[in-house]
Amino acid sequence: MIAMPFVLAGALALWEGLVRWQAYPPFILPGPAVVARKFVTLAADGTLLRHTQVTLVEIALGLLLGVTTACVLGYFLGKHRAIEQVGAPYIVASQSIPIVAVAPLLVIWLGSGILSKVLVGALITFFPMLINTIVGIRNVDRDLYDLMRSLRASRWQLFCLLEVPAALPVLLSGLKLSVILAVVGAVVGEFVGANVGLGFLINLARGVLDTPMMFVAIFCLVIIAQALYWMVVWLERRYLRWQEA
Repeated sequence: MIAMPFVLAGALALWEGLVRWQAYPPFILPGPAVVARKFVTLAADGTLLRHTQVTLVEIALGLLLGVTTACVLGYFLGKHRAIEQVGAPYIVASQSIPIVAVAPLLVIWLGSGILSKVLVGALITFFPMLINTIVGIRNVDRDLYDLMRSLRASRWQLFCLLEVPAALPVLLSGLKLSVILAVVGAVVGEFVGANVGLGFLINLARGVLDTPMMFVAIFCLVIIAQALYWMVVWLERRYLRWQEA
């Protein structure tokens, strides 16, 4: 973390040096100053905020739907191996279809509104969270189950006091990947069909050769992904202190 400002400053210096050395025009590779001016322009007129808000809503709803569904189904499959063996081939087959192939179908069926983007985000975050949930539930020590039952713990107490804390490290690892994929899912959905959002902004910039605007949208997506990732890291540090102890 301490070295991050120096790494960022070095990257900006190399970027500016490359642009000056090769004398690239802004529509090929704009310099950091050009991108910064574009950022200020888009932020000042409200364009950037409007598109960012829409993408954030799509990411949040897609992540909520995908993670919730995956955790519920993953818990059920983790507790019932026979059903998991029957359903696993179908789940894997559904995930073998590229999301860029599914997104156009969802836009055709559901329209270019927010629903299709949310479903794309849910689909892309579903599988990694499902696998981590199954693994987390199955990694709970059987001796701990016997101990809790000997203390006459109820089913709800087993779930809250044993299964969730024991599976939490694996669940949070899956959530780290899911938050990044949720950003990708929202952008893919906006690429296919949208009239607002950071993905739409990238498409618009590509069409009019406004490369600085494209860089601004891409950097915003990177910041969103980084923020979501570090939020999960914070949750991990907060709720897994017992592991360090």
